[in-house]
Amino acid sequence: MTGNIESKRQLPQRPGLKAFLALTRLDRPIGIWLLMWPMLWGLWFAAGGFPSLKVLVIFVLGTVLTRSAGCAINDYADRDFDAHVARTKNRPLATGEISPATALLCAAALMALAFVLVLLTNRLTIMLSFVALFLASIYPFAKRYTHFPQVVLGIAFSWAIPMAYAAQTGTIRADAWLVFLASVIWAVAYDTEYAMADREDDLKIGIKSTAILFGKADVAIVAVLLFSVLTILAICGYLLGLGLLYFASLLVAAVLIIYQIHLIKGRQPAACIRAFLNNHYLGMIVFIAIVADFMTGHFMSINPSPLFSG
Repeated sequence: MTGNIESKRQLPQRPGLKAFLALTRLDRPIGIWLLMWPMLWGLWFAAGGFPSLKVLVIFVLGTVLTRSAGCAINDYADRDFDAHVARTKNRPLATGEISPATALLCAAALMALAFVLVLLTNRLTIMLSFVALFLASIYPFAKRYTHFPQVVLGIAFSWAIPMAYAAQTGTIRADAWLVFLASVIWAVAYDTEYAMADREDDLKIGIKSTAILFGKADVAIVAVLLFSVLTILAICGYLLGLGLLYFASLLVAAVLIIYQIHLIKGRQPAACIRAFLNNHYLGMIVFIAIVADFMTGHFMSINPSPLFSG
């Protein structure tokens, strides 16, 4: 009887809700916001104001699903590395709480749900979604073969922008690629800040990153990248005929960038993570200003005849 009781105690338990929340990072939504903000920039630019409610709901839900799936794929790819990194050693695959097969099944289910949403759009958006799936699948493995996994992440995170334009307008205007470029550069910058926190552990286990590649020039390069984002967004605003509220938001964003540079200049892991998290507010401020600008009819626009019509 005692032996039977001990055997039952040793049987692996099914992972609980908390483990799946950790696997998909739904307990830490910063990644959802960083994916969401540039998608919303693009969606509002594409619509020339408030987009189709149907498209908005599809892309908001799709953002949550694809980011969650991407996290599950990432943990599957890093399952042999995470246990050796202080920040990731308690992730459910690293601890064995969730099996690799379960993680893959979870990712597949989330991606399938996201694809169902895409099927409610149009042919061009559906075609672009296959590129999104490919990017989400290769990113977790990029850090093993290149020092530019942050670029792959940026492209993957930003691919929702041309998809949003396609869903809203049936085409991809030229300004979509400007917003896309700004988003890619932004992701490289903030994910480099994130990677700076893991640099010592990554060097020990052989993981590559832009933080390692940039070396002592990391702070200066991140600063250049972040201010390049503002420059591109300013060009977008001019071409689209946006007004004072939008450009004022870029000045506020510049202050946040200066704060981030202040945080990372000492290269302390905790401060680098704080700088990374601060990008949520940067993206939010720009989005709020875009919405307000369209609502006020481009108050005090410096280019009343925009190159791109909404």
